[in-house]
This record gives sequence, structure tokens and C-alpha cells, in this order.
Amino acid sequence: MRIWIAAIGARPREGFNDLAKLYLDRIAGYLKSAIEAPLFRSEDALWNAVERERTRTAPMLVLLDERGKQMGSEDFAKWLGRERDDGRQLVIFAIGPANGWSDESRKRASLLLNDPGARTGPRRHRRTGLPRPHHPRRPPVSSSMKPGQ
Repeated sequence: MRIWIAAIGARPREGFNDLAKLYLDRIAGYLKSAIEAPLFRSEDALWNAVERERTRTAPMLVLLDERGKQMGSEDFAKWLGRERDDGRQLVIFAIGPANGWSDESRKRASLLLNDPGARTGPRRHRRTGLPRPHHPRRPPVSSSMKPGQ
């Protein structure tokens, strides 16, 4: 399974590259395949990329959004493990434009996950909305996400 941590914007938001690199480095040991952090100029450019990535399974586009579902680290790991085990080839976590996601994108997305711009707890990263990456010596709680799978 491949993972993208994508962002929308004309230029990277402050800290995006550093946080994306932190995630990529910390989760690399838990995945066999590629992890990327592409930047798109618009929502349309992101959707075009999603369409180009269609293979035997459609990419799952997860929008990070304040209206989305809240998911703790353990539930997140279990969910991602199920997607991998079910044969999902690409999961895209997308950080939206400064003015928020359009209604059309929200409807087309596979899943909306809560963006902690509205709620930032100690286990969440303020700028990405993804659960805080675990320290390499402390792997995720879920046994469904073992290193090298």
C-alpha cells in the first residue's frame, strides 16, 4: 500500500515539509511501499491526480476537515491496517486549502477525518490533523500494523 500526505496550496505552508518528513521517517518502518508528500495548486489538481492513480482499486482520498470523524491513534491504526489487508493500493491524506474544502470535494471524498485546527490535543499534530507519529521505540498500539507490512 502506498500513502500520500498531500497538501493544497500555491506554496507549502510553514512547517509542512518538516512535519511531512517527520511522518514519512517515522512510519516508513511500518510499510513495505512508498510514502510521498505531494503538493497540489488546487483541489482540481488533486482530483486529477487521484483519477490518474486509479488501478485495480480506486485510491482512498481522506480529507482532513473540521467536520470530519474523530479517530484516536489506535482506531486509526486498525482502520489503516484493514484498508491495507483489504487490498487498498493508495490512501491519500489531504490537507485542504486555506479557505477549507469545497462542498463538492467533501462529497467526493472517501472519508473526512477531523482536522484538529478546531481541536488540538497532545496526541495530534496541529498542522496536519493526523495522529501524532509514534516514537520508533514505541510502535503503534494496534497489532494490525506490524513493521514491514
